[in-house]
Amino acid sequence: MNLSTEQRHPVEGLYQSLDPDDTGTAVSVIVKTRGETCDIDCLYCYEKRKEAPGGARVGAGQITRLASLFRGRPLAVELHGGEPLTAGRDHIAEILTELAGLPQVVRVTLQTNGVLLDGDWLDMFDDLCPDLRIGVSLDGDAQGNAWRVGYDGRPVYPRVAASLNLLAERGRGVGVIAAVTPAVLGRAEEVLDHLADFGSVNAISFVPCFDSTIRRSTALPGRRRPASRLLQQEAMNATGGPAWAIHPDEYAQFVLAATAHWITAGYFAGIKLEPAVSTIRRLRGLQTGFCHFSDLKCDHVFTLYPDGRLGSCDELPWPQARLAELESVADQHEVILAQQGSRLLNQGKALMDKCMTCDYRDTCGGGCVATRWRQGPAADHDAYCDYRMRMIDGVAALLAQPAHPAGAWCQSLRWRPRTPNSMRDVKAFLARWGGPNADRSQVRLHTSEHGNINTVGLAGVHEADDLDPAHPKWRASIEPGVWPLVDAVTRAWGLVTYDSCQGHQYTGLDLPPTGLRVGILARDREEYARTAAALCRAATAVSPSLPAGIEVNVGRSELTCEGSGTTTPVLDLSLDPGPGQSWDIYFAHLDKAGATLTAALTTEHPGTGTTCACPLPAPADTKKSVLR
Repeated sequence: MNLSTEQRHPVEGLYQSLDPDDTGTAVSVIVKTRGETCDIDCLYCYEKRKEAPGGARVGAGQITRLASLFRGRPLAVELHGGEPLTAGRDHIAEILTELAGLPQVVRVTLQTNGVLLDGDWLDMFDDLCPDLRIGVSLDGDAQGNAWRVGYDGRPVYPRVAASLNLLAERGRGVGVIAAVTPAVLGRAEEVLDHLADFGSVNAISFVPCFDSTIRRSTALPGRRRPASRLLQQEAMNATGGPAWAIHPDEYAQFVLAATAHWITAGYFAGIKLEPAVSTIRRLRGLQTGFCHFSDLKCDHVFTLYPDGRLGSCDELPWPQARLAELESVADQHEVILAQQGSRLLNQGKALMDKCMTCDYRDTCGGGCVATRWRQGPAADHDAYCDYRMRMIDGVAALLAQPAHPAGAWCQSLRWRPRTPNSMRDVKAFLARWGGPNADRSQVRLHTSEHGNINTVGLAGVHEADDLDPAHPKWRASIEPGVWPLVDAVTRAWGLVTYDSCQGHQYTGLDLPPTGLRVGILARDREEYARTAAALCRAATAVSPSLPAGIEVNVGRSELTCEGSGTTTPVLDLSLDPGPGQSWDIYFAHLDKAGATLTAALTTEHPGTGTTCACPLPAPADTKKSVLR
């Protein structure tokens, strides 16, 4: 890729560099306990594609060295593979004993394929590390696990399912990592039901197989090819990449269908679903520990191999991701110097420069650097960003109208948060709207070419509560350029508006121009769903008739109640400059565009149902879903 290797600056808010003086932020170390060695041979395994020497084991002494290297900082350790349990019970016991004696270790996770798990292993975990978090790799039901086979080419699903049932009998909760391949596309509800039926599963993470750039089978040290590799070679003959690969848009559809079912089936009460939970947290303005959505990305994730290689995230390509040898690096300062000099990490960070101007940056968090880097050869970065935006839009719809999950498939309504966006008392405002006997305070109206302000008439500017149509100054408070649209929304559609603006160039002021908009506050979630669908239909119908250079947008956002701190889903209808269009052209044609949009609202109404103008997703192509 033709990317600069000198972009060592932090991508503000999206990529945090490792700071040796930061003693509060944890680093995550993925310990490749057996390197690539595994007792099964999944066809899509990315670890075996690295073609690293296997057979050795990470020792307890290397764990001690890790703790010393990152001393003074919390440490999260994940025993990974290959398959870590192939190291043997005695060896894993030594590692767990060492980890238990290190106070800086705040979390220990074991990621396993589950084939070797039995009562003796669980007894040992209970004795040495009762807080051990166990993750099991399982791609849903038997059909979904078509690519997870033994070296004999036979499915391993029955043995993994038995382990999950054993974990349930022992009262242990586990997380499942499920790869999304063509074998599960179009079956999100069925797959989620199946995984949720295991009494041990309390977390599910659906991860995509974005492997369209893989062009050759995994190499083998010997000449004899096991049945599993013959199956892999057959799968590599598919056009557009290996037969297990999916497109980012397919993944977005799967995640939205799974999230909708997770909500409607009530699974959210007992199962954490990713990437849904992290998306929801970011939509709510909260942080998450999932690096795809946080700024603690590759500089805070390390991988250790049995031969002492220390590198960045294991999903990055090796040997490019290698940073140092564990025994030869003295402290975190040397690690940081290696990170700063890493061509790979600087390329990954450079990929995130485009995020700085993206409307979704605060919600998306930039995504996975490793995945974005892999998209490079396919020139498919836009597809990756499109899936992230599509997923955020859909989850935002599910939160706002959970009883009408079809709204997740609407592609007209986008997540467009407004900051700040608050009201003194949302509940009181809704109660007052249109009520003939409600108390309405006297206001003093200040008008200018830059906007209207309602005040309570005290010294200085003290904004009054928002007005409603029954207030005597309602009409005068609405700017003339946006009045026809406000009138259509409130009188013809019978809705509540919480904000409006006719658009301003702010000539002579140090302020960016703003466009025409109307904010809509639904009385309840049912009205919200019907209004969202009607706005989609109206926007879709009117778009071809708008003047060149102006586009209509409908945004989903949230209104914060200043008194209670709660948030309420809102909708924003706006006219904006089209891509590459100037504000001068926009304002020259705004009156015509506003009249056209207002007229379009007369042909639609929220009372006509919750079906929008967007088609439902097409059925998944399952031709590649099973091995032949």
